[in-house]
Amino acid sequence: MNINKSIIDQRINKIVADNPTWFLDNRMMSEPQRKTARAFLILGMATYLDIELEEGVNCLTDDGNDAGIDGVHIGDTTDEGFVVTLFQSKYYSGKKMENDANFEENAIVKMIGALQYIFDPNATITLNDKLKRKIVEIQDLAQNFIPTIRCVMMSNGIRWNEVAQEKINYYQKESSLVEFDFFNHDDILRAIQTTKSIQATLRLNGKAITEELPQFKRVMIGKITAATIADLLEHYGDDLLEKNIRKYLGHRQNKINQQIQQTLLSDKKENFYLYNNGITMICSKFSENGFATDKMVKVDDLQIINGGQTCKTIQHTVANFPNIDYEKAFVMFRLYEIDKQDEELITNITLTTNSQSPVDLRDLKANDSIQRNLETAIADLGYIYKRKREVFGSQVDSIAVAVAAEAVMAIWRENPHIVKYQKAKLFGKYYDQIFTPTLNASQVIMAVLIFRFCDNQRRKETLIEQYPHLPYSHYVMAMLIGKLLLNRQNLTLKDLQHKEFPTIKQLFDTQKDVLFQEANQLVLQSLTPLQNAKGVTELRKLVAHFRQAEVIQDLLKKLNKVV
Repeated sequence: MNINKSIIDQRINKIVADNPTWFLDNRMMSEPQRKTARAFLILGMATYLDIELEEGVNCLTDDGNDAGIDGVHIGDTTDEGFVVTLFQSKYYSGKKMENDANFEENAIVKMIGALQYIFDPNATITLNDKLKRKIVEIQDLAQNFIPTIRCVMMSNGIRWNEVAQEKINYYQKESSLVEFDFFNHDDILRAIQTTKSIQATLRLNGKAITEELPQFKRVMIGKITAATIADLLEHYGDDLLEKNIRKYLGHRQNKINQQIQQTLLSDKKENFYLYNNGITMICSKFSENGFATDKMVKVDDLQIINGGQTCKTIQHTVANFPNIDYEKAFVMFRLYEIDKQDEELITNITLTTNSQSPVDLRDLKANDSIQRNLETAIADLGYIYKRKREVFGSQVDSIAVAVAAEAVMAIWRENPHIVKYQKAKLFGKYYDQIFTPTLNASQVIMAVLIFRFCDNQRRKETLIEQYPHLPYSHYVMAMLIGKLLLNRQNLTLKDLQHKEFPTIKQLFDTQKDVLFQEANQLVLQSLTPLQNAKGVTELRKLVAHFRQAEVIQDLLKKLNKVV
């Protein structure tokens, strides 16, 4: 067996063993091979989306009547709209695993067929409950934001064949807001491995300026061709972008990336240098041939820290339109030689050069004093705080920083409606509101325990049948349970310190089902005005209800009256 496939197979079997509650439905129990297939799906989604495994579980829609859609992720809402990522996964075994099977053409056809129906509110198509709830949520958001769709086909084989690609191309001519992507075991392993040091040789065109500056060892400014950039990305992949904090947005659903591609494909490509902001790279050392007109620059520990969108769009364009002379398109190039141990300087450069676009700041916040102090204090209480991302981390006693941020913001900061659709802002706009100097380990741990409990409750189909609001209200439920728990002990949040932690945790462990029902009653009361004559609330109304700040404030007022 291919070594990469073997590593991933070992990993997904560990996921099954470590998390039995993720694989309890009847089909999993009767057909054990479905467990490994689901574990591959969870791992693949978590890796592709750069989320925790437990959040990947919440994306699952793999069941009967799933229209070929095994998972759905609804992204944050922004001025540009929101991205819906649909996953279809194939985990091959036996000869198909050994022989590198192509992703199946009929699976592509099934996905295209589903796209034509599931986003049409007037279409009649039978879907399982998990998928139906996701679709209702998407349709509700689409009333105010423009959705773009990314279809990710995952397997432990190889990409689809040319016939399948022709079908995709034909469909995309009519659907400009839909993209298809392929993601396999090699991509998963590449994403989770420690980045290797990149030694490369760059060809610069024309004159370049090299200067020594006090805060850097040296800096070089010049120009580089689009063809050279594409070759770099093809050779080294996303390892070059390890320190780049911006995710690739694709070229079809992002206006700036569309303009980049259009320029490269037009007669204006010779002016690309004038239209584009350029790229910024860092390295630990570079050496140049100072006598050549076109310099060959050798670099150690090369990383792109700004211009990742440009680089990825160039790579995508060159791959899909190979018969164009990209040597005529130049990009401004900046190279900083910096001591690779100077993380603070690297962080500051990355932040300032990326300030014009949305960024994921988790890794850049990981080294601040608040995060380090929480790591130490949480360890003293018997838990592992992971202030840096780790897609394989699924231990019960581990707390990922992203989960901690969601839990604290929803429960103690009383903003569950923000967490649902603005996760990307938790480490930017809302970071100081969440991670205050007074936030302590006990508060973080209790928030996460409550958050996870509510997350597990909303996955129980028997509970959802009784209380259809649970898939949409779990952040609100967590907030209410947190408040009720403190009230049980007559504590304020600032009173929740390490000395009170054992008592408050034991209380939660023994009373969480009772607390859940108390919170549930408050939520049900808030839904009464939305019910029809039969006492039923439409799913779309449920979705919209829990996005409103006024609803949250009203629930808190009712809670205060109860206690």
